[in-house]
Amino acid sequence: MSAFVLTLVTCISTPYAVKAGSAPSTTTGGASVKGVVKFEGTAPQPKPISMSADPSCARQHPAPVLMQDVMTDSKGDLQDVVVFVAEGLGDRTFDAPTQPAVVEQKGCMYQPHVLAVRANQPLHVVNDDPTSHNIHPTPANNREWNKAEPPGTSLDESFAREEIAIPVKCNVHPWMHGYVAVFKHPFFAVTGKDGSFDLSSLPPGTYTIRAWHEKLGTSTQTITIGANETREISFVFKAM
Repeated sequence: MSAFVLTLVTCISTPYAVKAGSAPSTTTGGASVKGVVKFEGTAPQPKPISMSADPSCARQHPAPVLMQDVMTDSKGDLQDVVVFVAEGLGDRTFDAPTQPAVVEQKGCMYQPHVLAVRANQPLHVVNDDPTSHNIHPTPANNREWNKAEPPGTSLDESFAREEIAIPVKCNVHPWMHGYVAVFKHPFFAVTGKDGSFDLSSLPPGTYTIRAWHEKLGTSTQTITIGANETREISFVFKAM
């Protein structure tokens, strides 16, 4: 089973860069929750992907391509973890951004592998490959769609309801899979290679913060944070 360890540090808030699509600009009295996600123990060895079924895909990768299920660095920093406010915002509502989030099909892989968007935010899906793809999200709480994309084309879609997270596959290339997490609020982040996240401009209050990983499960913790305050938290996952 997945497990986590949480540490808290309270300090005076300082301005942080806000990642596009993750949080609104800083407001007076806004709080921040930031930190890092780690993997403890020996990470599973990523399995190689065979793209021999489509030579146009294989030709784009002179080196072996590995699955992206559990991605860590030498320090145990864990990538592609969705960290978000799960509870505590009450009946607050937030307008969806008009700027689209982008998924690229490049090298017959999804880039990024895990994407987080807002409900009703435009999702722009691009095919940069010299072969056709068939992008097929399989949601449980949203409308399912399945669309072909010839080389060099793009399409636009959206998801109307919150869902963490929607599996996405390509019906043409079975090794292609990714996830789209959909939120009704702007307080979320996806960890990069260094495992870090930053949830900025939160209203003061008590929140349940959750970390989700496609293979390692979820971890949650409740914290209380005041105006102009920053809390640092660390999630540590273990192999299931």
